[in-house]
Amino acid sequence: MARIPYAQPDTPERKAIAERIIRERGSLMHLYKMLLNSAPIAEGWLTYLTAIRQKCKLEGDIREMVIMRVAFVNGASYEADQHAPIALREGLTQAQVDALHDWEGATCFTDAQRAVLAYCDTMTKKIQVPDDIYNSVAKFFDAEQMVELTATIAAYNMVSRFLEALQVHSHDNH
Repeated sequence: MARIPYAQPDTPERKAIAERIIRERGSLMHLYKMLLNSAPIAEGWLTYLTAIRQKCKLEGDIREMVIMRVAFVNGASYEADQHAPIALREGLTQAQVDALHDWEGATCFTDAQRAVLAYCDTMTKKIQVPDDIYNSVAKFFDAEQMVELTATIAAYNMVSRFLEALQVHSHDNH
């Protein structure tokens, strides 16, 4: 159960942003019902995460792979639940999704994917990224893609930390 109540979307200060969320996301998920407790935060969050998920050139399979990995590292089950079907639609195999818990021992990832996962783990667990880990991933991506990859990992660390601090879960009644 979430630590604070989910917001009611039909109040005057929340209605416009709630309608935009529904237009852009298809529904008002638990995450956004929580974010709507602050309409300005919900609006900024939607704009930022829409840029990450829909406006970047980073390939969808790479994007969803790091989102799922961040969720697993941070124990954010809601985030993983929401993104598993997207990851499969974007081209990850079920074997890859299943192996994200312990990717280092898996054989189903390419060299580029393994470099990305090492970068993701380092950013998530240690924050500072040593040159060797950065260089191993940077050889696969141009500057724009490196910014997008880094921003995606950072953004979804923000998402998982928000979800877990407020205990937002898929099974919540709202």
